[in-house]
Amino acid sequence: MSHIALTASATATVVAFHRGAKQWSALFPRSMGTNQPSLFANSPRKRLQLRFLATGKNGGNGGVAEEISETEKAQTNFVWPDNKKPRVCILGGGFGGLYTALRLESLEWPDDKKPQIALVDQSDRFVFKPMLYELLSGEVDEWEIAPRFSDLLANTSVQFLKDRVKLLHPSDHWGMNGSKASTCGGTVHLESGLHIEYDWLVLALGAESKVDVVPGAAEFAIPFSTLEDARKVNNRLTTLERKTFGKDLQISVAIVGCGYSGVELAATVAERLQNRGIVRAINVETMICPNAPPGNREAALKVLSSRKVELLLGYFVRCIRRVSELESSDTLTGVDENCIEIGHDFEKYILELQPAERGMQSKIIEADLVLWTVGSKPPLPQLESSDVPFVIPLNARGQAETDETLRVKGHPRIFALGDSSALRDSNGRILPATAQVAFQQADFTGWNLWAAINGRPLLPFRFQNLGEMMTLGRNDAAISPSFVEGLTLEGPIGHTARKIAYLIRLPSDEHRLKVGISWLTKSAIDSVSSLQSTLSKVFSGS
Repeated sequence: MSHIALTASATATVVAFHRGAKQWSALFPRSMGTNQPSLFANSPRKRLQLRFLATGKNGGNGGVAEEISETEKAQTNFVWPDNKKPRVCILGGGFGGLYTALRLESLEWPDDKKPQIALVDQSDRFVFKPMLYELLSGEVDEWEIAPRFSDLLANTSVQFLKDRVKLLHPSDHWGMNGSKASTCGGTVHLESGLHIEYDWLVLALGAESKVDVVPGAAEFAIPFSTLEDARKVNNRLTTLERKTFGKDLQISVAIVGCGYSGVELAATVAERLQNRGIVRAINVETMICPNAPPGNREAALKVLSSRKVELLLGYFVRCIRRVSELESSDTLTGVDENCIEIGHDFEKYILELQPAERGMQSKIIEADLVLWTVGSKPPLPQLESSDVPFVIPLNARGQAETDETLRVKGHPRIFALGDSSALRDSNGRILPATAQVAFQQADFTGWNLWAAINGRPLLPFRFQNLGEMMTLGRNDAAISPSFVEGLTLEGPIGHTARKIAYLIRLPSDEHRLKVGISWLTKSAIDSVSSLQSTLSKVFSGS
């Protein structure tokens, strides 16, 4: 277990900082002593300080530390409507953060105990990530699975702030000021210069795609985990489709990873391209979805086979590079002869594959588009520990260690859930970072905040696996419910069941109603169109 700690100096100048520190590894200030100036102390002198972006993937400085002056950016304090009521700050507006806020809103509170809630996220939209694949297939509209926070929270007392976390200043750690609890839980410093003083803090910052493990991946591969990623992939596919329209050319897509995300992406892209493209899925394991129920895996294999997806199992990507002008597909050994050079206005990439086992030959494949679905990293810090008694416990992946009530160990006023939490099940295994886990943890976090504020005992979290679902195309999916052993719903039935399950899980009643009407309308239109097509074929044949 590693720990995040504060160092003794607040005025040290850092010349260089490793790029990997862009996580919220730099969220913690370097001074907590009462006699030393803090990172935000007012002073006429212009001392140099460090600025770290906790979530610097989209914009910002990419996580590199910058030297900034203390007076560079004005800092203001967030004003809560009522200083007498509990103040809850939730960092992250994904499944864990947003659903915790909505859970707190739904509970019955004494008049003087109803908390004020501030929700902070770097995006202005909540993203229902399990349905990002439907954006590529055109089955859903963006507003259906990525509504704005302002719309979702319009009828609540939750205050939404579009901003990024820069620093945390917790003051609730055991033993500080001679007490294990304090009147204030701490302060959150945002990139805009806003400071939020809180009584209770919820860490639900999610995770970022880990694309920097292979040379060339960060430069040439596109991850698929955010709305921006889905837009980028859709735009790239649309561009390729337009440039190859009416030509005898094939679009080559390489997908790295054959877990749930990689398989769902391969099935969706292959269905979209049909006979206009070649989809290859690469996996270091010798099977797809190794942790999936057998029924889901078998259903996925049938769909991938029917859509002629080439599975390169037992290989890992050694590097990715752009094809130079001197190279062509016919001079590369191991490149499929059906992959044709499209033209100088297309960027093409080379993936060098290394076998994971002996007895297999290395491969080199060419692709117009490389999609990356392997690995993720929570936005937590990796600073050197110090002798200061205040520490945040982390596991090897950078997740906060929590007790069974989802409170961070040693911090009674901080809760962590989702990708930010390292909670273990009864067998000692860390719970998977899935939407299902985040849904359930948000419910418990909301309840335990209610209990803590009202002086009631907190409930231990127990994950209940309800089953696993995966999309396999516009009218295809696979579902293996846990309550019926061996049962797998696939094809149109599985597709309908999956959409109903996710419709129920959408954030608000109003949004569920709007999306439900939209999906029913689309389904009716598709049914009428299918009937017309069938009748046209019948009459033309007769």
